[in-house]
Amino acid sequence: MYEQMVAADEMLGNEATKVYLLRLIGEEGLKLLETYPDGIEFSDEELAEKTEITLNNIRQTLYILYSKRLAKYRRIKNPETGWLTYLWTLQPQNLNLSISEDMEDVLDKLELRVRYEEENDFYICNTCGLRYTFDEALSRNFECNNCDVKIEHFDNELLTSGLKKRVAAMKEALGKP
Repeated sequence: MYEQMVAADEMLGNEATKVYLLRLIGEEGLKLLETYPDGIEFSDEELAEKTEITLNNIRQTLYILYSKRLAKYRRIKNPETGWLTYLWTLQPQNLNLSISEDMEDVLDKLELRVRYEEENDFYICNTCGLRYTFDEALSRNFECNNCDVKIEHFDNELLTSGLKKRVAAMKEALGKP
């Protein structure tokens, strides 16, 4: 089956994807991607030598990329020693799918948070900032568990509105109704 090949430098060419990758694999991971030749297999040891990144960090980065389907490996066994060598190849053509899947996860969490904010009435301690649901506040006699002062009703409309806007923007970006 023919797979469209996307170069690693194309993965880093867009600032938004670069930020995504930075959060995913860190500075050293980006350094690895920047120096990784397109379409060539390397062992983790070869990559560590080539990039001067520690072997453990190379492996950690490759496993993270693998978990997001942004890298794949092929195992070969040395017939004399029985040792396994993993040869790694980047799969940058899966980047958009990986980002979409992560956005779907965030969207699900945001929608749960919106529902939580809409379904609860909140109280807040103006001294320490702890926020309580109505049931929690009632069980504490409307006093803060942290500083023992009276807690007051908290209007979460601004927070709920902001969350809804974020949900709508993510849905639009994902092409969802």
